[in-house]
Amino acid sequence: MSSVPARVADIARRHPARFAIVGDDRRIRYAEFWDEAQRFANALRARGLRPGERVAILLPNRIEAAVACYGCWLAGGIAAPLNVQGRSRDFQAWLRHSEARHVVYEHSHTDATDAISAVDDAGESAPIERWPLGAEHPLSPPAASDADGPELDAAERIAAEDVALILYTSGTTGAPKGVTLTHGNLLANASAVVRYLGLDERDSVLSILAFYYAYGASVLHTHLISGGCVVLAQNLLFPHLLMDTIARERISGFSGVPSTYALLLERVKLADYDLSSLRYLTQAGGAMSPTLTRRVRAALPDARLFVMYGQTEATSRLTWLPPERLDQKLGSVGIPVDGVELRIAREDGSDAATGEPGEVRVRGANVMRGYWNNPYASAAVLHEGWLRTGDMGHLDADGYLFLAGRRSDMIKTGAHRVHPNDIEDVIVELAGVSEAAVVGIDDDVLGQVIKAFVVAPGLPLRSENMVKAHCRERLASYKIPREIEFVSALPRTASGKVRRAALLEPSTAS
Repeated sequence: MSSVPARVADIARRHPARFAIVGDDRRIRYAEFWDEAQRFANALRARGLRPGERVAILLPNRIEAAVACYGCWLAGGIAAPLNVQGRSRDFQAWLRHSEARHVVYEHSHTDATDAISAVDDAGESAPIERWPLGAEHPLSPPAASDADGPELDAAERIAAEDVALILYTSGTTGAPKGVTLTHGNLLANASAVVRYLGLDERDSVLSILAFYYAYGASVLHTHLISGGCVVLAQNLLFPHLLMDTIARERISGFSGVPSTYALLLERVKLADYDLSSLRYLTQAGGAMSPTLTRRVRAALPDARLFVMYGQTEATSRLTWLPPERLDQKLGSVGIPVDGVELRIAREDGSDAATGEPGEVRVRGANVMRGYWNNPYASAAVLHEGWLRTGDMGHLDADGYLFLAGRRSDMIKTGAHRVHPNDIEDVIVELAGVSEAAVVGIDDDVLGQVIKAFVVAPGLPLRSENMVKAHCRERLASYKIPREIEFVSALPRTASGKVRRAALLEPSTAS
């Protein structure tokens, strides 16, 4: 079977009564999930979807988000999950770039509605087919007859080289970067994760990671191809409810970013809950400090902790640290997953020696085809089959990878990836502001938080609240700067580029 949907179809046929996904208001079995995906595929075709066209999915983690993705694949489409926390300006850029012909969204999401209308009003292409979800607008309407649905072998006809997903890794800076992943990419990575986690039909996972991020998508697909169950939770606002769910549902797995575990340890007394069902924990989405790693292990000693590293450009996962080596290799992100080759390259491209720092480069069946409609950006990171990750690190004598920061300016705050330019462009829209530069600063809980340096000679009052309020009206909540510092000028290189590293030096402030 050459695709993730083909694997899930097989489970739906062999184990139709097994629960696939548990949401806020219902539980859906594999047979029901597959039926809804087929009916959505049929509805897409009936409304004109052609093979290879994009279906934008703008939904929080809910059963319909998974149904929309699999239904899109059955209809021959390419799924483009979008960050539901974005704003209209983000959605417009993504919709235009992907040229999505169909958009699935909650009917009450005004930013989504505004963005679709703006793209339609521009008249650059045919009107977008809208799929607003609500009580009166189900995603998968009942089929008129059994003959209306796609053939049962539709999943088996999906080829490994067919494009499956476009995942956007940054906001509206220039041309958005849409990572183009094939069905072969997804299956290769998911299969590797299933093997080292030892997943099977007895497993269930509490999923708090958004499907529109590579990590969250990986959690969904790995458990579905294993015949397990995905239990959905929206966020960490009420962490004690998450622990109640683990205890009640007898959850065997939990996945999070470092800030997830930090928040749980700070806000919940884990010993008060029966978490004996937890078999494994996974961590990715940024480096987890040795101190936090030790705290997690002490709080949940019976669950195996998998420290992992990956990139959206490599579908999700690149390395994993076997839990039994955690003490000896504390601080490492482990060894390559099955099917992945890894090397450390010097500036001239030659292989670095053991212990010598350099750029992490990888290749394997999980590496993306490229960035959607962006051959120049693709060529910059893909060379002779190798992906230049932009991450720095070294290998020890046993072949374990230790990371040492990033070359790029991308900010990792919690589970989010934020490009500084997205915020800078908004700040300079404020009357009186001439320049702005944004960096990530260390934070014990979120890993990084956003700090903005603002040059505002025309701003009557240098008010941090004024800048934050301006951002709050135009940006997703996780993009709003935590700190604002007013400066007289931004440090620059000889070529005029802002020297972001110099922004944190004390002499920068006016």
